[in-house]
Amino acid sequence: VKFQIWKTENVITQKAPLAKYQKTKKKNSLYQLLKKLELPYSSFKKIKNYCMKEKIIFMATADEIESAKYVVPLVKIIKVGSAELTDIPYLEKIGKFKKKTIISTGMGNIKEINQAIKALKRGGLKKKLIYLLHCNTAYPTPLKDVNLNVIKQMIKKYGENIGFSDHSAIIETPVAAVAIGAKIVEKHITINKNSDGPDHSSSLNVKEFKRMVKSIRNIELAL
Repeated sequence: VKFQIWKTENVITQKAPLAKYQKTKKKNSLYQLLKKLELPYSSFKKIKNYCMKEKIIFMATADEIESAKYVVPLVKIIKVGSAELTDIPYLEKIGKFKKKTIISTGMGNIKEINQAIKALKRGGLKKKLIYLLHCNTAYPTPLKDVNLNVIKQMIKKYGENIGFSDHSAIIETPVAAVAIGAKIVEKHITINKNSDGPDHSSSLNVKEFKRMVKSIRNIELAL
């Protein structure tokens, strides 16, 4: 289970506009929205302890280096979001932690993906610890834009450490990704699709998520 950790003032300016899918009646700016959703650092130790109790692997995406330094001792796997794919100084610092690192490649081209890998390696991270996720940054992603065949091309170019970060609103896309070689699936989960916040409507509820996991396990057996 992966949470996101950030300090809003380190990530966004107070004048940054909301994307269309993020707009709600209660929030007028991206800064306000993120500040409301920001968890205090102390929460992550509680989450980690609960995950250990339930035998769940705890992970986190740190959106800036201060938060990364805090959360790295708590995790075995670091996630880098699409927005940081081209933040070369940040990636070099992430590489210094020398932990398994997963990067989403949404909006990135091959040149930018290559530069990101080189930055992590300059920091000291071995290539075998770098995992890339094919990703489309539209929420929700229209099916015509999912472009699953990119996964095949990434496997051919970068090896088997390839996965899929899915923002479509259905379960078939991650199941299909596994069928063509994805080793990791990332999918948003929510308790209530009508909750206040930008991603709930394109997330799976608990029953849907369970059905997705079961379907993926069935495909693994069939393969």
